[in-house]
Amino acid sequence: MKYYAMTDVGRRREMNQDYVYAMGQPIGPFPNLLVVADGMGGHKAGDFASKFTVEVVKREIAGSRSRKPEKVLHDAIQVANRELIRVASRDVKLEGMGTTLVVATVIGDTLYFANIGDSRLYLIDDNIKQLSKDHSLVEEMVRLGGIKAEDARNHPDKNIITRAMGVKDEAEADFYEFRIKRGDKILMCTDGLSNMVEDEDMFGLVKGSRDVVEAVQMLIDRANSNGGRDNIGVVLAEPIASEESTW
Repeated sequence: MKYYAMTDVGRRREMNQDYVYAMGQPIGPFPNLLVVADGMGGHKAGDFASKFTVEVVKREIAGSRSRKPEKVLHDAIQVANRELIRVASRDVKLEGMGTTLVVATVIGDTLYFANIGDSRLYLIDDNIKQLSKDHSLVEEMVRLGGIKAEDARNHPDKNIITRAMGVKDEAEADFYEFRIKRGDKILMCTDGLSNMVEDEDMFGLVKGSRDVVEAVQMLIDRANSNGGRDNIGVVLAEPIASEESTW
């Protein structure tokens, strides 16, 4: 697996509340692990929430004895959610904190992932397709026909999310399973990228790059050049390298 992960504070924020992780080596029952989290909360709380959640998820996956990917992801997410709530209840400075989360692994030719919140997972082959579904107020409005999809990006309530880690006793994550093929690329990101760069622009930047490192840097640079209104977290991976790939 070829992969790279990076965060950037952006142009408008003083603190980086995004946290990303990418590992191409085995961790517990998984042969690899990709994670993106976008924290929310007061001063320091969002920063703490994203990193804490990812670290607990990593720990739980590493210690899992299950061989069922969905169960491994589900159990790790629930433990992380409970621990996040418990820590927040003990420190008034962390009260009300939460985080989005996307966790993925590729086993053979199958992508397994879970998401909660509005951070995203895209599949890039001959085009770009968002595989995750945003848990946001605006996305719910689109699904119910209240607004058009093209009007969602600039809607004033764009940043209101309907699900997150650390909010309820039971984390309401969605689980997905997709077959992938040689040369497919997985792009995971926080809304600091997806709100600032159009999907087709992301596709062009990834396809036009020489390797995963350059691609991620180009995506972050474009988000910043478009305004950089939020922190930017990006993970890009090519699980099954194509023979003609320069990556």
